[in-house]
Amino acid sequence: MTTASNHRLQVGVQIQPQHADYDSIRRAAAEAEELGVDIIFNWDHFYPLYGEPEGKHFECWTMLGAWAEATSRVQIGALVTCNSYRNPELLADMARTVDHISGGRLIFGIGSGWFEKDYDEYGYEFGTAGGRLNTLAESLPRIESRLGKLNPAPTRKIPVLIGGGGEKKTLKLVAKHADIWHGFGDAEVVERKVGILDRHCADVGRDPAEIQRSCAVEGDPEEVGPKLVELGVSLFTVGVTGPDYDLSPLKPWLAWRDRQNG
Repeated sequence: MTTASNHRLQVGVQIQPQHADYDSIRRAAAEAEELGVDIIFNWDHFYPLYGEPEGKHFECWTMLGAWAEATSRVQIGALVTCNSYRNPELLADMARTVDHISGGRLIFGIGSGWFEKDYDEYGYEFGTAGGRLNTLAESLPRIESRLGKLNPAPTRKIPVLIGGGGEKKTLKLVAKHADIWHGFGDAEVVERKVGILDRHCADVGRDPAEIQRSCAVEGDPEEVGPKLVELGVSLFTVGVTGPDYDLSPLKPWLAWRDRQNG
């Protein structure tokens, strides 16, 4: 049993910026905020991850700047930023800027990157999974340092979300640097990962309850949710894709969240 269970339940939506015109993406973000989601995410890719591989697609961080102006209540962020695509100091400055534009609603999601087509088409070195994780480990302290030097400073301590389930490197980085861990998989997978994360926290002298657990979900929340809650998960994110962005799968999760939170 994880010790991280002191967070109110939240529901996020990942509006995947693929196969759609931007007008549809903007409408989906507005509808999601109106429905009452806690966080609206996009993702950091240059091409669709599924469907037509050369289909319509938009860039992550310019979109977050637009969402910062177009929304007023929800938190926003990338699920997740690819560390390889931008200089760490620049990325920190971008995050600080969106933090200010949004009035302190940015969640800074980051991961090591994995989608080889993005790298090949945009001229980044793909390398190895281990090498990309090593680079992320080097980048995180640089990002933290730059956030401490910027003028004006961020409006708050921007929450850092690290996505991924690698047991030796990724979860160790979560223990050292993250405010939120985002994982994938069923309850059995999540149980293993949070157990390993708790051990990494012990190794670095950190209270695991400081790290919010987040998970991608689908299906019936009454079936999926309770076991994840037992494992300390408190942020549940539903993915929707273009061109139409059907948000109906969100509604039962929002109703379930409200019942659980009382």
